[in-house]
Amino acid sequence: MTIGVLGGGQLGRMLALAGYPLGLHCRFLDPEPEVPVTPVAVHMQGAYDDAATLRRFVAGLSAVTYEFENVPVAATEWLAQHVPVYPPPAALAVAQDRLSEKTLFQQLRIPTPPFAPVYSLADLQQAVAALGLPAVLKTRRGGYDGKGQYVLRQPADVERAWQVVPRVPLLLEGFVAFEREVSQLAVRGRDGHVVLYPLVENQHRDGILRLSLAPAPDAPPGLQACAQRYMQRVLETLEYVGVLAIEFFQCGSALLANEMAPRVHNSGHWTIEGAETSQFENHLRAVAGLPLGAPTARGHAAMLNLIGHLPAPQDVLAIPGAHLHLYDKAPRPGRKLGHITLRHEDAAVLHRQLACLRARLATVQGPAQ
Repeated sequence: MTIGVLGGGQLGRMLALAGYPLGLHCRFLDPEPEVPVTPVAVHMQGAYDDAATLRRFVAGLSAVTYEFENVPVAATEWLAQHVPVYPPPAALAVAQDRLSEKTLFQQLRIPTPPFAPVYSLADLQQAVAALGLPAVLKTRRGGYDGKGQYVLRQPADVERAWQVVPRVPLLLEGFVAFEREVSQLAVRGRDGHVVLYPLVENQHRDGILRLSLAPAPDAPPGLQACAQRYMQRVLETLEYVGVLAIEFFQCGSALLANEMAPRVHNSGHWTIEGAETSQFENHLRAVAGLPLGAPTARGHAAMLNLIGHLPAPQDVLAIPGAHLHLYDKAPRPGRKLGHITLRHEDAAVLHRQLACLRARLATVQGPAQ
């Protein structure tokens, strides 16, 4: 069975590697000539919206999925006329627009930070008057790892931001006093069966995920159940198939939905070593119509992203329990080049390993992580 994947980044690379033990092969479509999947799987270079390219791509495929959410919805809708596409194009369309996403959450009684659409400077001024400052002005489409976001802290920032933002539909979101960011990952199969991974704590800097801890430490009673209830509502409403991630702000014992990702997710990389079945394997199982694997955590895990530059492998692998994953990407500031996972049955031991790893990385490359 061959699964087509739109996008050839590191998420696709890890999907391909997870597929081989199952006898599943992946064929990737990406417009770039060299991408992380190129050394490990079939990579077709071509535009997502080129009809001739899509016809060549879909030939012989059993199903199609995607590894990032900025592929054209029209391409997935065309492909769906020829082969099953999972997650469904309707889910992709919702996730591509922050206003549609937030509106869906509200329709499903999933709390969110306050927000307002912005089409003009007058709209922005009215939204600021309603939501107050500080607030975040975001492009409704595109943007990741902090891109396309402008923090407004004082009235003078409103005019300044308006001068530099692209003239595209925008969204203003009010700040919330949250304790931490957490994410819930789940997988829904073709038959509607759902498995849910433990809630994960995520730590960001400069808009980029730096560290994930699983399961989320010190979660208040009922927090996991709350995240899973919200997740189930989204999965069922969208008739979803595959991995879905929802990022939340934790405010005491309550959760506010920030955004969702209709794909395998950076905060789920810990599952490769830290769960009974990784998010990558389970996504392929779902897309292929196979039974889903258990999402159970194997003790406690941490995932540390490698941003901008790489350590020497020996400096990582000298730490007991460390697993190194490199993406074959050229270093540059702010770029995710790989990740390290740690796992241990004892949370205290895990945190000692993590502290040792971070100290070693700081010694050999500076405190970039």
